Amino acid sequence: MEITQGTLAEAWQRTAAGHALLHGVGLPPVAFSDEALDECVERAEEAEDEGLCLLLDENGTVRGHYGAYREAFVTSDLEQVLYLIAEAAVRRRGGSVAEVADAMERIDPAWGRRFRSGGLDDTGTVEACGRDPLEGLAWIAGSWREQHPYTTLAFFRAAPGRTVDAERLALLYGADPAQVAAGTRLKDLKAVDSGRAHGDRQWESCCFGRAGGWTFLLYHDAPRRAFANKEAYTALGIEESVRLSATSAKAIYTFDYLRDGRRVDDDQGVLELIWYERGLAPYLRGGELDFLNRAVRRAELDHPEVTDTFELYFHALEKSLGLRLPRRDFTEGEVRAAYWAAKSS
Repeated sequence: MEITQGTLAEAWQRTAAGHALLHGVGLPPVAFSDEALDECVERAEEAEDEGLCLLLDENGTVRGHYGAYREAFVTSDLEQVLYLIAEAAVRRRGGSVAEVADAMERIDPAWGRRFRSGGLDDTGTVEACGRDPLEGLAWIAGSWREQHPYTTLAFFRAAPGRTVDAERLALLYGADPAQVAAGTRLKDLKAVDSGRAHGDRQWESCCFGRAGGWTFLLYHDAPRRAFANKEAYTALGIEESVRLSATSAKAIYTFDYLRDGRRVDDDQGVLELIWYERGLAPYLRGGELDFLNRAVRRAELDHPEVTDTFELYFHALEKSLGLRLPRRDFTEGEVRAAYWAAKSS
């Protein structure tokens, strides 16, 4: 059934009337053009209300928006629209993510399962974690926000059955060939650096290795000559890459995921990682990054004791993509490291 203003209003009226938790909840503002949506969002912002606004296209597609810049979902499925309106209404009442899940289940058991899955249906749930969330990748989230130990965390993965050579990758970025060949570790840089403290020179260094099926390279600023040998870089066989970048002075944190030569981003470009609101999917529902929405929801439900949303997000990256960093190697200085090679004259 094509969604129209009438069918949407009637369907929501029936839904709200049929569930005690939705009594008195009206249909969110509905706009029929981008200009009208802007006015709707502007009125909401003036009222300090970032509630849901709907844009109904001529073809019956409904686009949900929170604020001026965040498109939350796009769907032509009326039942999904009703679910998303109900979810937004229940979330606005407050409570933990688990309490919202319980409330959605009281409205409809299928809706409760859907909310817990984090997706637009109740399938494809992520298995419960069952271990310390700060062991795999999330241990670095807090210090990374303060640009320590590195501002850029880059991960690379090849096709199944192949690996991205960590040494070759570091060399292509500009790591000192002598230190790479010598197997230099982070503790070695700190021990032999007599001219200046490593704390000053770390901006000229990188760490690299493999963990969780990915090759990682951590650094601050890569030399301009990085990737000078395009053929050698292609020969590494990289099919996926994830780059997390922090600029704490400006409070900008970005997430960039490339797969098969294209950015996975629902046509949004490099995505800024912000302190997302618990229970609210950080990315477009049903979009290319919906797998990460599901993993974030699972992390929220599995680890209510984790209060830092960056740690939850990093844990979701580990669960969904397998990203990891060896905490002990970093702590004990055993991770491979090198300074960038000196510029040739």
